Amino acid sequence: MANYLHNLRKRRRRQLSDQYKALGDQRVAVIGLGRFGFSLANELVRRGWDVLGIDTDARLVQKYSDLLTHAAVADSTDPEVLRQLGVHDFTSAVVGIGSSIEASILISTNLLEAGVPNIWAKAVSRQHGQILERLGVHHVVLPEHEMGERVAHLVTGRMLDFIEFDDDYALVKTVTPQVATGRPLGESQVRSRYGITVVGIKRPGEDFTYATAETVVERGDIIVVTGKTQAVEAFTELP
Repeated sequence: MANYLHNLRKRRRRQLSDQYKALGDQRVAVIGLGRFGFSLANELVRRGWDVLGIDTDARLVQKYSDLLTHAAVADSTDPEVLRQLGVHDFTSAVVGIGSSIEASILISTNLLEAGVPNIWAKAVSRQHGQILERLGVHHVVLPEHEMGERVAHLVTGRMLDFIEFDDDYALVKTVTPQVATGRPLGESQVRSRYGITVVGIKRPGEDFTYATAETVVERGDIIVVTGKTQAVEAFTELP
């Protein structure tokens, strides 16, 4: 009976391995189940990912164990613990710890030494983020700072949504300025005059559609524009 169960588990692991190869490995370890870590883990589960949630707090692990694919109470600052959990076999891992910079650095180092190819880590300050980047962490996230910048743009301007990328490029949803209305976009020359590109348009009661040079934008339309952050900011402030 024991041999039968052992062989059954091996066969199941092989089947899962074949599925991961066919569909792309959709397994991720999320270390730290605070507000940021659990919110991320829960969203990944909702999208069909296989999520291993790890935290030193047994209360949090028990609270979220039914919502995640797997959950474990463990100290991830110990590389042997991560090895026993099989994290070195994962293609993605997220370090969501913000309460202890030391723990964040140790865990990130353990993941890097284990050869996890895609590591995301939360930073609580720019200095913390710089340390993680120097270690070699592939993606550093400053959620509080980035959300603060985003909300500041929404509060101070006519933007309805704002996303900024690392290379000083931004994507913005905004009410159409008058300079872009009443004529085809190709004739209004917003790209050459203002350094931005209109990529989408939404009229009241309609869905978003792609914008072309022939698209005529009317007053009250919502548009999605992209370009250098400074150019986008200036464009959205036009009357």
